[in-house]
Amino acid sequence: MNSKWSLRNHPVIANIMIIGVVAIIGLVILYLWLNIFTRHGEWETVPGVENMSFTNAINKLHSAGFRTDIRDSVYNEEIMPGYVVEQFPKPGSKVKPGRKVFLYINAVHPREYIIDSDNTSPGEALKGYSLRQGLAKLEELGFRKVNVVRVPGENDRIIRLMANGKTIGKMQKVPVNTLITVEVCDGQLNRVADSLLEEEYMQYVTEVEEDGSDFSNDDNFDEDPVFVQ
Repeated sequence: MNSKWSLRNHPVIANIMIIGVVAIIGLVILYLWLNIFTRHGEWETVPGVENMSFTNAINKLHSAGFRTDIRDSVYNEEIMPGYVVEQFPKPGSKVKPGRKVFLYINAVHPREYIIDSDNTSPGEALKGYSLRQGLAKLEELGFRKVNVVRVPGENDRIIRLMANGKTIGKMQKVPVNTLITVEVCDGQLNRVADSLLEEEYMQYVTEVEEDGSDFSNDDNFDEDPVFVQ
């Protein structure tokens, strides 16, 4: 009987050893590949391109080895149209070479919004709204140039909205940088009417006193006059 040990005589152990060696070789290859692919230990500084034109920003980032992606367009009156408003990663950040840089570009034209989307009936935008409701709606949509003009009226309800001298209608799109004029009633008419009634009554009382009339004997005069508003 041959007592010499041999892998041929132990195929299970041989397979386990082969699998172990292959796994170790695979891990070494994977580690080396990851180091090459991710450029382990290599860093690049992201150049700043904010407030630059879109074309110049793209050229600068590509020259530095970075990729670019336009994430969104915003509108800022303080920045030239077509210029970079913001970037991510921020200027000076340490990132991997070839990293994608996201750019936010200032739109050439401002965004337009529908102030009053009630399409159930035609008419003027926000007509009949209270001044507080109307101003809140405009602020929510992003309108910052708002001028309030008060005209004689019974309450503080909006009469109409105007842009560039024209009345804004329902379902009408308006650029967000437009100057909006809000015409609203000043609520003075009721107070004026009350003042006139009181003035007429006092004049009547004065005239009666001058004539020497007795209020108590006047069948047409009520003891407790009622003011009708």
